[in-house]
Amino acid sequence: MKRFYKDTGIAEAEGGFQVQLDGRPVKTALGSAQIAPTRSLAETLAAEWDAQGDKIDPALFRFRDHVDYTIDMVRPDRADPIAKLLKYAETDTLCYRADPGGHFFARQQEVWDPLLNEFEAREGVMMQRVSGIIHRPQSPEIATQLSNRLSALDEFALTSLLTMTSLTASLCIGMSALEAGADAEALWGAANLEEDWQIEQWGADYEAQAVRNRRTADFMTAWEFYTLTR
Repeated sequence: MKRFYKDTGIAEAEGGFQVQLDGRPVKTALGSAQIAPTRSLAETLAAEWDAQGDKIDPALFRFRDHVDYTIDMVRPDRADPIAKLLKYAETDTLCYRADPGGHFFARQQEVWDPLLNEFEAREGVMMQRVSGIIHRPQSPEIATQLSNRLSALDEFALTSLLTMTSLTASLCIGMSALEAGADAEALWGAANLEEDWQIEQWGADYEAQAVRNRRTADFMTAWEFYTLTR
């Protein structure tokens, strides 16, 4: 698609700020008003449009799709992303450990236990740790507690959380990334502990590293999106 506008701008709108192209307000993919909750996010969206050349490159829209998904998909049905997030609590990566006594088990304890302990204290839950891959369900009380917590989040936070949680297979890591002062790079490193351990033992694979780079970029974009909506 050729670039169809010359100028970008930002206007205040009900509920936030809206990007304008040649004075016309931008809409979501499904035709709703694309209103950002903060000026910072609106400025970032406008910068994405400004960065386009003579032809529109969808790859340059790092944040537009997050906004559209929030407005078009999450806002009309908040129960769906919450249900998806609660499933990750049942199989949280940080709860599944190697056999006790091994070197990797010790590494998991060193890296994962502080994160999991902080999560449990913050959310008022106690997650069951499992050695091996056999699934063990968490208590029903945990699902209720976390459901109440997730229901209190706004739709933009839910979008960020769903992306970060799905990429890490850990609701603990996803929710920890929403905390003030969160170290997103350290959290992403914790999520990839097993992969990094394998690299230490056997070396890196070029194709696997390319996938890792894309996933890293997706995680950091989701986290940055969340910070821009605060």
